[in-house]
Amino acid sequence: MQQQLDTALPAGTDLRAYARLLHRVHAAVLSGNAPPALPRPVIADSWDRARRLGVRAEWHLPGRLLPREELERRRGASPLGDLLPVLRASLLAASEDTENAMLVTDEDGWLLWREGPPQVCRLCEDLGLAEGACLQECVAGTNGAGTPLALDRPLQVYAAEHYVRSFHALTCSGAPVHDPRDGRLVGVLTLSGTADTAHPATLSLVNAVAQLAESQMRSAHHAHLERLRVVAAPLLARAQERVVVVDGNGWTAAVAGTEPVRRVPLPKRLQSGISWIPALGECRVEPLPGGWMLRPTGSGPEAATRVVLDLSTPSAPSISVISPSGEWTRRLSGRHAELLFLMAQHREGRSAAQLAEDLFGTNDREVTVRAEMSRLRRNLGRVMQSRPYRFSEALHVSVRGPSDTRELLPGSYAPAIRRARAALATEPRPG
Repeated sequence: MQQQLDTALPAGTDLRAYARLLHRVHAAVLSGNAPPALPRPVIADSWDRARRLGVRAEWHLPGRLLPREELERRRGASPLGDLLPVLRASLLAASEDTENAMLVTDEDGWLLWREGPPQVCRLCEDLGLAEGACLQECVAGTNGAGTPLALDRPLQVYAAEHYVRSFHALTCSGAPVHDPRDGRLVGVLTLSGTADTAHPATLSLVNAVAQLAESQMRSAHHAHLERLRVVAAPLLARAQERVVVVDGNGWTAAVAGTEPVRRVPLPKRLQSGISWIPALGECRVEPLPGGWMLRPTGSGPEAATRVVLDLSTPSAPSISVISPSGEWTRRLSGRHAELLFLMAQHREGRSAAQLAEDLFGTNDREVTVRAEMSRLRRNLGRVMQSRPYRFSEALHVSVRGPSDTRELLPGSYAPAIRRARAALATEPRPG
């Protein structure tokens, strides 16, 4: 029986011997021969995606670089730009000791910043990791920035686990960063260095710094909400009716005459005037600097009629809820996308035990499932029902999947999702 490689760097591993083994595995798999060991499932799946996307293992980056003006525009638009001092202080001190460079990509996989020891930066430049290069899996194959981006999860890619052979000299540890206001993936932090300096703890460091970056963005968001409260305070003091003040993402800054809610789901394109807000019903909407003032008119929340679960972009699953007078869309975490897909597949509903089996292969994780479903129901309200967990019966629910069914929730290793991928892949295509 072939050995199954389970981790990027098993404890106590001889790095050089392990790198040689991975080289043999890579060469065998790409040539269609039986490998001396099976690559990690996450790497095998990524190699399969790269092969299907037409990435050439012999191809050498950078290929097309972003023009300088476009690179600067993307840098200015990235929320990670304001966090560079924190990232440098947290990652570069470690990277200098371990001869790693810090790479920062945006949500589209473009390498915006690369910093670190000069000798490591020169190596990265020689291998094609130039500022302005695209590191998406569809361009650069399996790598420590593009693959965490595709899977929306931290990952260490060691030596010949990279799909493109020119990257075999590197070990890269990457972790995605999300905007805490709306869950949007805004980029990936990666430490890249020579394979012989790799350490299993590097991934934990990068993931911790990614979480620190999210915490910094959260603090900036709280400061923004406080400024919005100050702006709204004189208006609220004179208010005679219910008023809710929210920022552009629906987070509540202040209320008058009503119970506070943490967040109000806003329609896609909110404008001044009369608008239907799912949680509040019909509202008069007035703009504020950095937010909105919502004045409910008294018309109660309207029942939704249709739900669209959009899984067509693997790194950005979302759900849209449509009613006769409005529509709103929310980004989803990977776990919530899994749960909603399973309930779309089982309109009759699933118990917590069944969902635990679907997600984890065991029914002893019911507490985890209930906690996630509680969060989902807070966000989606009457769209979701319980006992069993299901979409409301009156709703028309549709799922918009990727063009290649093998790309359905690629970051998920839940048994039920893997079975669904396999079943969809065997269905005849229309036409």
